[in-house]
Amino acid sequence: MRLSKILTIAWENMRQRKLRTSLTTLGVVIGITAIIGLASLGEGFRLGIRERMQQGFELDILIAIPGSFTAGLGEFTSHEVDKVRNVTEAKFVAPIITLPTAKLTNEENEPINALTVAGVNFSEMTQMFSARLVPLEGEIPGPEENDTIVLGYKACFLNETTRLVNVNESVIMQIGTPPYAINKTLRVAAILGKSGTSGITNFDYWTFIPTNAAINITKREVYNIILVKVSDPEKSEKVAKDIEAVFENPYAISILVPIAFVRQVDRILNFVQIFLMAIASISLLVAGIGIMNIMTVSVMERTREIGILKAIGAKNRTVLAMFLSEAVLTGVIGGLIGIFAGYGLSYALAYMLSSFVQPRYQDTVFQTPETQRIAINPVFTPEWTAIAFIFAIIICIIFGLYPARKAAKLNPVEALHYE
Repeated sequence: MRLSKILTIAWENMRQRKLRTSLTTLGVVIGITAIIGLASLGEGFRLGIRERMQQGFELDILIAIPGSFTAGLGEFTSHEVDKVRNVTEAKFVAPIITLPTAKLTNEENEPINALTVAGVNFSEMTQMFSARLVPLEGEIPGPEENDTIVLGYKACFLNETTRLVNVNESVIMQIGTPPYAINKTLRVAAILGKSGTSGITNFDYWTFIPTNAAINITKREVYNIILVKVSDPEKSEKVAKDIEAVFENPYAISILVPIAFVRQVDRILNFVQIFLMAIASISLLVAGIGIMNIMTVSVMERTREIGILKAIGAKNRTVLAMFLSEAVLTGVIGGLIGIFAGYGLSYALAYMLSSFVQPRYQDTVFQTPETQRIAINPVFTPEWTAIAFIFAIIICIIFGLYPARKAAKLNPVEALHYE
């Protein structure tokens, strides 16, 4: 018997038992809906987290510190900085001198909200952070302007409307503690716009002075941080190893590689997604058990029909194919409906999560709670859709095989006498 004829007979048998067929198919629909919905939502969540991490860490920036947090922090010499500059794939290198004891006040002796005071080469920093070091007011100073300072947005503004200092006004920097403190007057050359990025590249709380000014204040040319911008973020781990190789002492430097952290988080989220898929697949297995149960009952009900088919010459494989075709059709129909239902479920879940999950955090300077809305967009991948659809058909075939074999092995004489 031709395949088209077998499929036609299977479809007619399913139509004659609409309620039973609908309930059996519903189990497959629920399983596929859960798999597609959770897979697309999980993929969207994973990509959303990755995008936020890329914005927060800037994957093409490596952060090198002398020593380690466990063994103690040291300092980089100018010679060591030059070694780092010579590393292949290091596009830009910007050494930083931090002044942890520095305190800033305006002309009215009001403290300025500067969490970090850093001596930098403005030319190197603007090349490295062209999108971050953007002045809201004023201009980034040139290399010859040693008595200038650049303020981050929240270092300048007391709140959203009140500022502490204006461009071209003076700022007094105090290094050390009285009576041994050193005071230096600096002119405000620029005020940066909001950076809005987490981590070391959030310049909202930073203030910058020229490197030469920092060296004159500390009387030493040593650096506390080296920022390295790589040409290709995918090569950042290799560049980090190359930088470590230029130091004779392996404990002389520690390098933060953002992309390594992002990849680790990616792996964790992938494991979570697979775990969710495994849970969703349980419902499909339950549907498979239902299919086996319904088809077993169907074999019992159609025993005389099977006997007649075999009596007029139907072979065992024909009967087997007829029942397996019903299982396959159940999987195909349930899979197709489940795919579209899964799309709808994922959007519904994304809308609810985006509406109700809003993390709040406290602004450490303005002392105001801020809400950052999470927007989760489902991402539908052909791979997950194909896997779910094929999985549904396979489950239906596996659980439909036993009753189909049972029907194929029926003795035609006994089947004709079956009541």
